[in-house]
Amino acid sequence: MLKKNIETFLSCDAEYDQAKIVIFGAPFDSTTSYRPGCRFGSRAIRSESIGLETYSPYLDKDIKEVQVFDSGDLELCFGDSQLSLAAIRERTEIILSDGKIPLMLGGEHLVTAGAVEAVAKRYADLNIIHFDAHADLRDSFFGTQLSHACVLRRCWDMIGDGRIFQFGIRSGDREEFIWGKSHVSTRKFDFDGLKETVASLKGKPVYFTLDLDVLDPSIMSGTGTPEAGGVSFSQLLEAVFLVCKDTNVVGCDVTELAPDYDTSGVSTAVACKIVRELILCL
Repeated sequence: MLKKNIETFLSCDAEYDQAKIVIFGAPFDSTTSYRPGCRFGSRAIRSESIGLETYSPYLDKDIKEVQVFDSGDLELCFGDSQLSLAAIRERTEIILSDGKIPLMLGGEHLVTAGAVEAVAKRYADLNIIHFDAHADLRDSFFGTQLSHACVLRRCWDMIGDGRIFQFGIRSGDREEFIWGKSHVSTRKFDFDGLKETVASLKGKPVYFTLDLDVLDPSIMSGTGTPEAGGVSFSQLLEAVFLVCKDTNVVGCDVTELAPDYDTSGVSTAVACKIVRELILCL
């Protein structure tokens, strides 16, 4: 039984036994290769959600009407990726074993590997839908295989060919794209083909990982590795709705908010709204 966090995202203060969705934060950014600071993302999303209405005019739903439990942030070893991923895996396993959907707030994108490891053990036919500016398919980066630049390659190690579907990708080295053609499905720049992908995954378990830098940096400047040319907020929201309404999402995450790089607070506000809509769709 997990304990309720004192400061919750919006009004996500249901009792654990009653909740369908369980939030937890993974404040880790030890492998960030450009601008560190996304370890503060989960805390910022939680604390700044006070400025967001609980009601969604997009979905005509109110988060007060759903049962969500916020278990707070994990205490992670910033200097040890393996220990941190193990802690994330263990928290995810607890949530899954109790029949609930884990929603992890990052943190850098490497944290996804810990959650996917737990979900893949439970669902042998797991698929991944990945929104991101970066392919994250390097086998190693700066001499380590545990890097945010390698996270989808590590996920591929767990689930194999033809079960990772990437959208919005606009950055990576040539080798990543060459390797990816034989092993994953990558849609560059936008969400074209998402509807067909969602239809092909009907009834299959899906892990949904959303790196906020899929958004154009004019919208999401508060991130560790901003990449020009991203999607709009409206495009992202439409894509989130499609994934969460029409696939069997069994686990998900939102990563790579680095709030201190946007002192206006707009990036955090955008992240908060995405998390609200994600919850209401699940």
